[in-house]
Amino acid sequence: MHRGNTKHGVALDELLRREDEIEARQVDPEGEGDRTFGAPVGMTPDEVEGRSNLGRYIPRASLPGDRDTLIAGATGLSAPDEVLDALRALPPHTQFETVNQVWAALGGRNEDPAHRP
Repeated sequence: MHRGNTKHGVALDELLRREDEIEARQVDPEGEGDRTFGAPVGMTPDEVEGRSNLGRYIPRASLPGDRDTLIAGATGLSAPDEVLDALRALPPHTQFETVNQVWAALGGRNEDPAHRP
């Protein structure tokens, strides 16, 4: 599926490009349209997969950490170029406590805190 133009940056779009692999849509039998299942409120399955892919290459020892620390940790885990490119797009000298914060800084959306269990 072609994404076309998005509000995301190139690096984040690259992380999301595998959307066809993770589509989890079910047609509403009442004819109200498609509903997305398996993703937290406020996120699409693509965003969940993109954040998860990013998180695979950010070792716990790198958090909290700034851009350079995250890049070093990801490099040590042999992160793919699209992950390293995304991390290089982070602002310098900003400390990130969690993968969610890194994801948000890259333009990604996290789950809606009002809908957490």
